[in-house]
Amino acid sequence: MSNTDNPDKKQRHQETRILHVGRDTTKQFGFVNPPIVRGSTVVYPDYDSLTSREVDYTYGRQGTPTTRSLETVIADIEGGYQTVLPPSGLAALACALSAFLKSGDHILVTDSVYRPTRRFCDEVLLRMNIETTYYDPSLGSDIASLVKSNTRLIFLEAPGSQTFEMQDIPAIVSVARDKDIWTVMDNTWASPLYFKPFEFDIDVSVQAATKYIIGHSDAMLGSITANERAFELIEQNFINFGLCPGPEDAYLGLRGIRTMPVRLKRHWESGVKIARWLREQPEIARVLHPALETDPGYALWERDFLGASGLFSIIMNGGSEAATRAFLDRLELFAMGYSWGGFESLAIPFDPTSYRTAVPWSAEGTAFRLHVGLDEPDDLIADLESALYAWKHAA
Repeated sequence: MSNTDNPDKKQRHQETRILHVGRDTTKQFGFVNPPIVRGSTVVYPDYDSLTSREVDYTYGRQGTPTTRSLETVIADIEGGYQTVLPPSGLAALACALSAFLKSGDHILVTDSVYRPTRRFCDEVLLRMNIETTYYDPSLGSDIASLVKSNTRLIFLEAPGSQTFEMQDIPAIVSVARDKDIWTVMDNTWASPLYFKPFEFDIDVSVQAATKYIIGHSDAMLGSITANERAFELIEQNFINFGLCPGPEDAYLGLRGIRTMPVRLKRHWESGVKIARWLREQPEIARVLHPALETDPGYALWERDFLGASGLFSIIMNGGSEAATRAFLDRLELFAMGYSWGGFESLAIPFDPTSYRTAVPWSAEGTAFRLHVGLDEPDDLIADLESALYAWKHAA
């Protein structure tokens, strides 16, 4: 039976739907997974089909059965109208932002935004004569004071990419709706499972599917999901940019998303356990994790989110380059790497002092961003305990 034959499918839990949506074994020769379709040219059965173009697929770049299956799953779980798949998270962000903008426009972007998004705004959009104002992520309805007559879009990311500030999403979206401004959100941290942008009237949600959707650090992929009023602009920009994923990458995204509920629950539970342990260590000044009851953003996270991922940051009490080196080099289970969302645990130092503009960065000491993978959390705690020992004796 096709997944479209059951009118009650939307009432099923998302953990069940994520296993079944986008699969139709009657069209897959009985196989559980859709095949990897590699193709460019699509041939038409007759002249009427050629001229009307009323066929399921017209050209490989504009979709195949493999990409369509993954688009269907993401749109269903995230709650949007339709999804397209750029070849990376950054490509998705660039496509989503530029879909709404023209020369002379102004946009508002959270100051805690993913840094490559910031570079796109400061370099590419600036060359297009589009002005970006970075706003304090703690602003709610007060963001209205930053809106100009030419403000076209508000960009949100919650929590922030390195510093994990939460945002009052309903308050910001309310201002945007009142002033007829588009809203775009980077939803990679929570994934389509743990935050539902379209229940909050967000117009467009962007994912770096490279991370939790693929989940195994072996492919690059992005996704853009939009509501009905925004999707036409997104789709046209996607086509005009000539964006498309490789078929194997789309397939890995499709394979990864089927197990994402199980993986993400593990990331969430292990991450909170380790964050709570770190909070009690004397070498740690602060733990930046919105799912901790002591975090300034906890109330917003608890109100709006359905769960958490394995990514958070810690601020040390003081520090030096020697201590940083000792801490990172002592780690055995936490590798050093800049992406995240796979099964592996990761640690990197960061310092946003040079690029934060709306809210200057101030910290008690060195900052590390951690990704808690699928390792046994007690083993990760022991690894961190050893690294903290090395930090203390090198400081």
